[in-house]
Amino acid sequence: MTTPDPDPIAPADAAALTSGASFWTTSEVAGAASFWLTDGPHGVRRQVGSPDHLGLAASEPATCFPPAVGLAQSWDPELAGEVGAALGREAQAQGVGVLLGPGVNIKRDPRGGRNFEYLSEDPVLTGTLAAAWVRGVQGEGVGTSLKHFAGNEAEHDRMRASSDVDERPLREVYLRAFQRVVEDAQPWTVMAAYNKVNGVYATQDPWLLTDVLRGEWGFTGAVVSDWGAVSDRVAATAAGLDLTMPGPDADGDGGLVTAVEEGRLDAAALQRAGRAVADLAAEVAAGRRPDATVEVDAHHELARRVAARCVVLLKNDGPVLPLTAGRSVAVIGEFAQQPRYQGGGSSHVNPTRVDVPLEELRARLGDVAPARGFTTDGSGDADALRTEAVEVARAADVAVVFVGLAAGQESEGFDREDIELPADQLRLVREVVAAQPRTVLVLSHGGVVRLAPVADLVPAIVDGGLLGQGGGAALADVLVGAVNPAGKLAETVPQRLQDVPAYLDFPGEFSRHRYSEGLHVGHRWYDARGIEVTFPFGHGLSYTTFDVAGLELASSDEGITATVTVTNTGSRAGREVVQCYVGVPGSAVQRPVRELKGFAGVTLEPGESREVRVLLRRADLAYWHPRAQRWVVEPAEYEISVGVSSRDLRATGTVALDGDDVRLPVTDETTLAELMADPEAAASIAPMLGAFGGEGAGEALGVDLVRMMGSIPLGRLRAFGAGARTADDA
Repeated sequence: MTTPDPDPIAPADAAALTSGASFWTTSEVAGAASFWLTDGPHGVRRQVGSPDHLGLAASEPATCFPPAVGLAQSWDPELAGEVGAALGREAQAQGVGVLLGPGVNIKRDPRGGRNFEYLSEDPVLTGTLAAAWVRGVQGEGVGTSLKHFAGNEAEHDRMRASSDVDERPLREVYLRAFQRVVEDAQPWTVMAAYNKVNGVYATQDPWLLTDVLRGEWGFTGAVVSDWGAVSDRVAATAAGLDLTMPGPDADGDGGLVTAVEEGRLDAAALQRAGRAVADLAAEVAAGRRPDATVEVDAHHELARRVAARCVVLLKNDGPVLPLTAGRSVAVIGEFAQQPRYQGGGSSHVNPTRVDVPLEELRARLGDVAPARGFTTDGSGDADALRTEAVEVARAADVAVVFVGLAAGQESEGFDREDIELPADQLRLVREVVAAQPRTVLVLSHGGVVRLAPVADLVPAIVDGGLLGQGGGAALADVLVGAVNPAGKLAETVPQRLQDVPAYLDFPGEFSRHRYSEGLHVGHRWYDARGIEVTFPFGHGLSYTTFDVAGLELASSDEGITATVTVTNTGSRAGREVVQCYVGVPGSAVQRPVRELKGFAGVTLEPGESREVRVLLRRADLAYWHPRAQRWVVEPAEYEISVGVSSRDLRATGTVALDGDDVRLPVTDETTLAELMADPEAAASIAPMLGAFGGEGAGEALGVDLVRMMGSIPLGRLRAFGAGARTADDA
């Protein structure tokens, strides 16, 4: 029994449904109620007064949770789900129906201006955390908008540039996180990006929006444009776009109706778009809780707790940390007094409050000696500020120096030109360390910064990325040891910009962003080329220590299960993240040396041991076969390395995995080598090889003639004396 199709929507009504009524709201048409969409991924940004997309107008107060750059360092899907649920409750309280996030574009270059809004350089980590976030938000009856689909990895020329990506990296790296979130969490909407993908605007790409998103992945929601991304609504609607934002756009609505009447647009495409928006409106209405309220204090405490989980201890020689009461502490740097806790642009949140690191450290340690050290706006006497800071550090037992990037140095709308810490801050650090060797560096930044100039200089480094409004308290808790650091880097920290995979082709020129690094993004690149890094992907220390041993591997229809025993060998409770990297030595196709395919966190008391099992999903072990146009699991021995970073691998083993049978049709374009790789076909082609003189032919010329001829398509063999045989004869 089939469900009857819903009554058709009048063309004019369907068209009106597919554009917004205002900057942030949809149209109330044909019984579909209007609803609000708003940013953002780390806080609800419902604007008051005149709205804009760049964060210039004021917005309602909301909890500012750690932005994606910070949240990813938790490596904790459960925590991401908690943040999502809290955001869902705040969206309900503000009458918001769809929250525009999460951002799952891949950080292919640390200079990307919007990297603070994205989770990682790795699609498995990104997709796992984002799916949990989506489930958290939507569990509260609020929709999400998975973005920016796809290839929006740079801000330069973003409204018209084409992200030119080969098919395998597009599928295996840049679309993989989107696919995981769609298949695992079914976001209510997906947001089509500004840019083109391989020459076609994402908002007008039927392959992207219809063939892949709906046809292959089974997406059932509505496709929404990024704000201002649509230049041709007829082409966009035909491709699979449902809702063009912002609105209103009466002329565009009328243009859709006219296009249907003139046969330039299939009436079914307009019906699909209108129905998708109407269904979304119904879903929002069904989830709406008009009596929803927010426990502001409880959400701030959650923001603090989440931020503390996201802090990464990069280095701790001595150890210098944790700080202890009774020792004098100098707290230096503008960011200690005016914290940098979120990025600039459309996701900028008006926080309910902000924890200040200096005040939080004072509350925990008693008197501390503050010094500004530098300014980010050029005000004040730089030499005098630095001299004062050095003297304060000299008089203390320990110096804690807060450095990083100011809001004006990285933001949505532009890409950075380098990855350096500001020169005045580097000079300050050098002079402070000369006066006070027991110095701790605390980092605040949205994009990766080069740490080679300071990594060997200071004994301790704490990286917060951006931690949201509770970051000040979170950093203080980690510095004094009230919280044991457990964060892990979600991006590689390179030794220099020239080592970065996309160095020569980022962001691009002439409206082309060429993804020349192919599959080798992030840790894949550094491992494949054997490049030393300052801190590797997945790195993060603790105030305790862990042993990871006893690797056992088992294959099944689900994939590969890796089991290890983790033991807390230190003196205090802590959390470790077991990371599983996979390689296929001798693979028939190009692959990274190893790549993350699964992870799991475990919290242990001192001396406690526990088995940790990680399923490496079969789908994640597959590569995209461009000729077969499908995912293929290669039959091979898979090398599984388990550790606590991409460069700290504690156990390695191999396991055989049954693969997929791939038999391509034989055509005149099939090469001799491809045909000979198939035993049955090789037998049928053997008589043809006689035309070459058989085995040993070509010895007089010093060549293996059969191998030399291997790249020749069958249809052209006749030119080499193989008679008139073609693929039909094989």
